Amino acid sequence: MKSRDLNSFFNPSSIAIIGVSEDEKKVGGILFEKLKKFCGKLILVNPNHKYIHGEKCYPSVLKYSKKIDLAIIAIPSDFVKNSLIECGKNKIKNVIVISSGFSEIGNKKEENELIEIAKEYRINLLGPNCFGIVNPFLNLDCTFANSFPKKGNIAFISQSGALWSYLSELKKGFSGFVGLGNMSDLDFSDWIKYFDEDKNTEKIVLYIEKIKNGKKFIQTCRNSKKKIIAIKSGKTEKSLQATLSHTGSLATDFEIYQGAFKQANVELDNSTKEIFSIRKKEVHLKNKKLILITNAGGVGALLSDYFSENKIVQKPIDILGTATANDYKNELEKHKNFKGTIVVIFTPQKMSEPEKTAEIISEFVKKNNKKVVAYFLGDKSIKTATEILRKNKIKCMNEI
Repeated sequence: MKSRDLNSFFNPSSIAIIGVSEDEKKVGGILFEKLKKFCGKLILVNPNHKYIHGEKCYPSVLKYSKKIDLAIIAIPSDFVKNSLIECGKNKIKNVIVISSGFSEIGNKKEENELIEIAKEYRINLLGPNCFGIVNPFLNLDCTFANSFPKKGNIAFISQSGALWSYLSELKKGFSGFVGLGNMSDLDFSDWIKYFDEDKNTEKIVLYIEKIKNGKKFIQTCRNSKKKIIAIKSGKTEKSLQATLSHTGSLATDFEIYQGAFKQANVELDNSTKEIFSIRKKEVHLKNKKLILITNAGGVGALLSDYFSENKIVQKPIDILGTATANDYKNELEKHKNFKGTIVVIFTPQKMSEPEKTAEIISEFVKKNNKKVVAYFLGDKSIKTATEILRKNKIKCMNEI
């Protein structure tokens, strides 16, 4: 199997942000702020602005005459197709599509169109519905996570971006991160090959909901010189529902995956606790019925597995990584008459509001006399929020 040249994702000289924004709460605005630290050339693309924060803005990548190594698309899904075509016409070979609204919500036709465009123009396509990439050794962050990780030797390839928001806050060192999204083109095997040749990487960790091509995956892992560890969600029916709503993936029988991992020489661990040596702390619920509200589909799926194995009936609800405090408030209000425990999962993205969310949960509990358990995952970003929750006598966990 021939390896694809993915070096420009992690070591670009020039990056175009398509959908750059003045609004620092929007993904395009967050990417602009983060990529100000990028040492190469930054090309801003937005047809509605001539300048953003004093920097020149182009109406299209076609209006920029020099070479662009990497393009990041963060615009509404309706406009992604034409934007990808423009990238192809401008001979941009590496594209990250952050935009959601494709197979994860049933829009397979639109996603298939992106695949065909990528094939026609020989574009390496990451996404759509993708969290981006991070190279700690180049100070490169193309995600909307709240924290930047330390340099280290662990590469993390994940179908959950919000899981990265949590892990990047821990005192662990990483050589790189890739959020795969819907894997319309580039998948686990492509990135395993990349990190296998990366001098900074000693260990490759995978968060898996679904593998597209089992034979390719097994062969790639068997050929790898690096240790590969996998966390697999989707052991239970409820967890399968969570993964489907998250990246459009419906994981198949867990035992099949166990067999594939064994063939591939991949170590299977049950949670991030085991892989990253996080202090283990279990939560014991007296009530055997719960609703699970999360802004992190991957975390929701892992916890759903844990609760299902303990015979707890649950309903997982993914309000997406861009959820604000008001999104949590609205979802909680829908369940004020629920006769069970509500589990609220929070991971810190740039647009997240940890303290405000904690206050909303506290007010909801007081007003409705409900049993709520809060998983506020991370470190510095959630410190004040967890203090608010504990002050209001709400059980709060900061790890999974």
